[in-house]
Amino acid sequence: MQSTPLVKDVLKEITAVLNPLIPRASREAQLLLMAHLKCDELWLLTNKNAEVNDAAKLFAMVKRRAKNEPLEYITNEVSFYSEVFYIAPGALIPRPETELLIDEVIKNVANPYTEMTFVEVGMGSGIISIILALTFKNAKFIAVDISPAALEIAAINIKKFALQERIALRLGSLLEPVAEHIDYLFSNPPYIANNAELESNLSYEPQNALFGGAIGDEIIKELLSECLKRNINFFTCEMGYDQKDKIINYLRDEKFKDITFYEDLSGFDRGFTLKL
Repeated sequence: MQSTPLVKDVLKEITAVLNPLIPRASREAQLLLMAHLKCDELWLLTNKNAEVNDAAKLFAMVKRRAKNEPLEYITNEVSFYSEVFYIAPGALIPRPETELLIDEVIKNVANPYTEMTFVEVGMGSGIISIILALTFKNAKFIAVDISPAALEIAAINIKKFALQERIALRLGSLLEPVAEHIDYLFSNPPYIANNAELESNLSYEPQNALFGGAIGDEIIKELLSECLKRNINFFTCEMGYDQKDKIINYLRDEKFKDITFYEDLSGFDRGFTLKL
């Protein structure tokens, strides 16, 4: 009769499978096993002789990772801004640089008790609106996405943080579903050109959340146009590293108070805030 494998042996086996394929194989072996056992790292490190039940289910997860499917989709967890969120195929996996977008919004809102109306376009998993709703506890939020799958994922996260009364989810394109006055618009829109070649793991992520058009900045320009038309006070937006000059040229003949750009931790242009 075959014995149930132990934690220490399973970790070695997963690491051996992933080692030729994944840069941090031993760490990812830990994360996969933690997700399977629903335990934390301390338990894993102090229970190396514990048995691992349902190993077949675990190694099905390992097989997915070996095919370069993102770890976050396999474990259904992603860490962002010191919180843990639910994630699944259908919503873009948040990147660390998007935390800078949140920092920019917080920097531009002087009153932490503001009752402003914030709108997010392309909310994906809902994490940006959630973090800002936790920061500005009296503000109202409307989060829009064109994907029904993204709305379902965002709804799970919003419920986890008990923000159903303060974040309204709406299905639609850009600002079409929002008739209300908007004080602050923010977005991490698709901004990659349609013909750009991406890393293979990005093929698992929703393509409509990555590609922004033939040039890449088309959706950003549509949102800029909406801001000017609807006189939205603030617009903070993530962008591609090479899109700063295009955005400045697009706004050259428009009237607004100010536009400031911010860089990511590598020194690349990563986003901007337009103030009307």
